[in-house]
Amino acid sequence: MFSSNRGTVGGFFLAGRSMVWWPIGASLFASNIGSGHFVGLAGTGAAAGIAIGGFEWNALIWVVALGWVFVPIYIKAGVVTMPEYLRKRFGGKRIQIYLSVLSLLLYILTKISADIFSGAIFINLALGLDLYLAIFLLLAITGLYTITGGLAAVIYTDTLQTAIMLVGSFILTGFAFHEVGGYDSLMRKYMNAIPTVITDGNITIHKECYTPRADSFHIFRDPLKGDLPWPGIIFGLSILALWYWCTDQVIVQRCLSAKNMSHVKAGCILCGYMKLLPMFLMVMPGMISRILYTEKIACTVPSECKKYCGTEVGCTNIAYPTLVVELMPNGLRGLMLSVMLASLMSSLTSIFNSASTLFTMDIYTKFRKGASEKELMITGRLFILVLIGVSIAWVPIVQSAQSGQLFDYIQSITSYLGPPIAAVFLLAIFWKRATEPLYRLCWSLRNSKEERIDLDAGEEDIQETPEETIEIEVPEEKKGCFKRAYDLFCGLDQQKGPKMTKEEEEAMKLKMTDTSEKPLWRTVVNINGVILLAVAVFCHAYFA
Repeated sequence: MFSSNRGTVGGFFLAGRSMVWWPIGASLFASNIGSGHFVGLAGTGAAAGIAIGGFEWNALIWVVALGWVFVPIYIKAGVVTMPEYLRKRFGGKRIQIYLSVLSLLLYILTKISADIFSGAIFINLALGLDLYLAIFLLLAITGLYTITGGLAAVIYTDTLQTAIMLVGSFILTGFAFHEVGGYDSLMRKYMNAIPTVITDGNITIHKECYTPRADSFHIFRDPLKGDLPWPGIIFGLSILALWYWCTDQVIVQRCLSAKNMSHVKAGCILCGYMKLLPMFLMVMPGMISRILYTEKIACTVPSECKKYCGTEVGCTNIAYPTLVVELMPNGLRGLMLSVMLASLMSSLTSIFNSASTLFTMDIYTKFRKGASEKELMITGRLFILVLIGVSIAWVPIVQSAQSGQLFDYIQSITSYLGPPIAAVFLLAIFWKRATEPLYRLCWSLRNSKEERIDLDAGEEDIQETPEETIEIEVPEEKKGCFKRAYDLFCGLDQQKGPKMTKEEEEAMKLKMTDTSEKPLWRTVVNINGVILLAVAVFCHAYFA
C-alpha cells in the first residue's frame, strides 16, 4: 500500500504504470473469478453438465485479442478509462457519461451483488452467520484496503489470493474425484444422479426437470434443442467475451498499469492458461456434488428445495459450498473458507477500484471541472462507500435469481447490455471512417506520426489553471493530528516533485503512450500467444 504514490490519479487508479506481467496475469484472473464463479459455475454444472465451461474457455481467444489488438490502441490514445477512449474517438460528452453510467449499473446488477451474495451463502453454510452480517463483515474488510491502497494494493492482494484460490480448489477437486472414483466414474454416476422425491402432493414433476441431460458431457450442443446451442457458444458468447475481456474497465485497467507492452501480453497469456482451470476446479466438482448429495442438490419439488436451501426454485447454487462443508476435514474446510473469501475479495476490490475510476474521471469531473487531484482522490474513495451501500440493497433481488442458478442471472443481464457496447468499440477500433480521422485512435492509424488535437482539447486546457492554483495552496494548511493521520492513511501526504518543464512533460507523455517492445521479448510473447490459441482450439475440440 505504501510502495506506490496513492495520492495521485496515476498512482491510485493505474498503480503508477509500473506493474510487471505476473501480478497483472494473476490480477486479471482473480478479478474475473469471484465467489460467484465458484457458486455459479458449480451450480450450473450440477444442473446441466460441462457446457458452461465453454464460457471460461472462450476467454482464451479474447485475452490474446486484448493484449495484441485492443490495449495498444488504448495506450496510444493515452486514456485512463474506456469511456474516455470513446470520447476521444467519437467526440462529445454524452457517449462518455452514458457508457460510464451503464458500466456502473452492470457492476452493481451483476458483479458486485452476485459476488457478495455467493460469498455470503458460503459463510452462512460454513459458519452459520446471518446472511447480512456476513455481507457486512466482508465489505468492511474489502472496502478498507481498496479505499486506502488503490490499484497497486488491489493487484498485489489479487496475486496472493490467486495462489490461495488455486491451491485450495486443487485440493478440493482431488478430494471430490477421489470420492467419486475418477473421471470415468463421474461420467457414469452423473447420468444416474436422480432425486427420489419427484411428487408434490398430487403434482408430479416432469421427468426432464430432474433427469440429467443426455448431452451433459458435450460442450457443443444441438443448435435447436440444446440449452446452450453450439452457435451460441461460438458466436454469441464471443460477442459477450469481446465486451468483457477487451472493453471492460475492470479488465483493461490492469493492462494499462503495465510498465510496457511485453508485460501486457505476458500477463494476458498467464491469465489465459489459468482460465483453462475452472472447468476442472469448479464445473466438474459441481457435478460431483450432485452425485454425492443428489436429494439436496438435484431437488425439484419446491417444498424439498425450500427445506434444503431456503429457496423454491432449486438448490444447485449450494453445490460447491455443500461439497466443501460435507467432504473436507476440519482444517482443510478452513482453507476452503479462505479460498472463497479470497475469490470474493479479489473480484470485489477490482470492481470497486475500477468503478470509482469511472465515476471520478468520467462523471465527477464533468460537474467539477476545476477539481484538484486531492479532491479527485477523496471523491473516488467516498464513491466506493456509496457503491457498497447500493450493492447491499440489491442482494435480495439476486437471492431470488432466475431458476436458482446464479450464473443464469449474471449471463442474462450481461447478454442484454454487453453486445451494443462491443459493437461500438469494434466500430471505433476497426473502422476509421466512423468519424473524422483522429490519429492513433484506431487500428489502421495506430502508428501515425500526425499531430492529433483532441476534439475537447480546448476545454481541458481551461481546467489546468484552477487545478494548479488549488495545489499550491494546500501545503500552507496547518494540520491537526487527526488530519495528518488521515492523510498518511490515504496517501494524501505524499509530496509532489518539482514542476516539470514543457519538454519534460512532452517526454513523459511520449513514454506513457509508447507501445514499442524489445525484439526478443516480442518474439517470446508472440510464440506463447500462438500456443495459447492452439490449446484453446484443442480443448474445445476434445470436449465438443
